[in-house]
Amino acid sequence: MYTLGIDVGSSSSKAVILQDGKTVVAHAVVEIGTGSSGPERVLKDVFEGTNLTLDDMTNIISTGYGRFNVAYAKGEISEITCHAKGALFECPGTLTILDIGGQDVKAIKLNKQGMVMQFAMNDKCAAGTGRFLDVMSKVLEIPISDMGKWYFKSKNPAPVSSTCTVFAESEVISLLSKNIPKEDIVAGVHKSIASKASALVRRVGVEGSLTMTGGGARDPGVVDAISKELGVEVKVADHPQVIGALGAALLAYEKIKNSTQRRETS
Repeated sequence: MYTLGIDVGSSSSKAVILQDGKTVVAHAVVEIGTGSSGPERVLKDVFEGTNLTLDDMTNIISTGYGRFNVAYAKGEISEITCHAKGALFECPGTLTILDIGGQDVKAIKLNKQGMVMQFAMNDKCAAGTGRFLDVMSKVLEIPISDMGKWYFKSKNPAPVSSTCTVFAESEVISLLSKNIPKEDIVAGVHKSIASKASALVRRVGVEGSLTMTGGGARDPGVVDAISKELGVEVKVADHPQVIGALGAALLAYEKIKNSTQRRETS
């Protein structure tokens, strides 16, 4: 049985094909989010090279900001529930999840049965998000994929105190004009992200280690800064950017399995 999970976020669209609720057959990410051709583009990419088609999918669940705009989905589930499910699949036993996406940050607390007990999200400000890091990388003229490497070069992180993206951008420009080493500015940017994201984690409470998901988890500097800010071990899911889509595919499988069991017992 194949199920498909689609996560349409604010800045990217993700898809996961799952076989029998156990094996990830394929996953894809396109850097186009809700309100665009993202759902169609990621669908094309995830099927490429699999010999599967949409007709082979027993169930399809969408999640994320644009979950109601996925015409081929058979149901929609909130991103909080999907991220929890996906994170537990890749990091069994996790109780606290931090998801850093393109436009938002989510902290999720689970009980030992894997149920969502509490969650907190950032407000409309982009500080602490992937968008914040993207803006700073452009100002610093450092590819976003290299920001983590620059972070670890720093020996004296520069203060980037503003929680507003616009003001922080001005701060970074001012630091550059003072010839502050770029690596120290990068470290300051990462510490600013960690401070904002960690505040959400503290609201839900940390129990044991922390599991990070989302595009922000691909930056080792962000992971390290958050670990130091909270004083806990931080684990990163194997496929952090597609955790929401993975959770949707898992829930799509469970819906079919539970429906089949009900029919067999009735």
